[in-house]
Amino acid sequence: MTRWLRSSLNCTATAMVLAYGTSVSAQSAPMSATDITREQIQTVLASMGESIDRQLKIADIGGGENVGVGILHRDGDNDTDGAHRGIIHAQVTEVYIILSGGGTLLTGGDIIDPTEPSAGSILIGPTFSGQSRNGQIREISEGDVVVIPAGVLHAWTLIPDEVTYLSVRIDPHLALPAGYVNPEIR
Repeated sequence: MTRWLRSSLNCTATAMVLAYGTSVSAQSAPMSATDITREQIQTVLASMGESIDRQLKIADIGGGENVGVGILHRDGDNDTDGAHRGIIHAQVTEVYIILSGGGTLLTGGDIIDPTEPSAGSILIGPTFSGQSRNGQIREISEGDVVVIPAGVLHAWTLIPDEVTYLSVRIDPHLALPAGYVNPEIR
């Protein structure tokens, strides 16, 4: 996984540049990069305990936008047992980069019986849940990348063993606090 993780970090950086490289003006662009090392990812992953999602860092990328990078680890206890119920992030787009494992991912469809949006969190901003009708269901595995735009329902409906992935969180509404660094890697 070490070589794969290094490649994934390069993919993460490329995804951030491709997603927003052209939208940031030179006057508002930060003057330095934000690094997340393999060791930092491993440290946070090892300290997760029962949590399935930990933010690593959140960076101001200029132009009134932030980008967060989180590490997630789920097993069969963290899927929906086949139910087509998922979450919707109101303001944050996520890019999943699958590091190991995999499962069945549901995205999109018509949202039925939505809940009231939460106030948000340091992970993903305001979020609500609902049922999906006619969503896309497919198998996702190591090496895959999935872009989930803000407002799109998503859920792991089946995880046979485990799945570990980075989530690049593109935040054009500043719902995530720029400058955040996970306490485990400060």
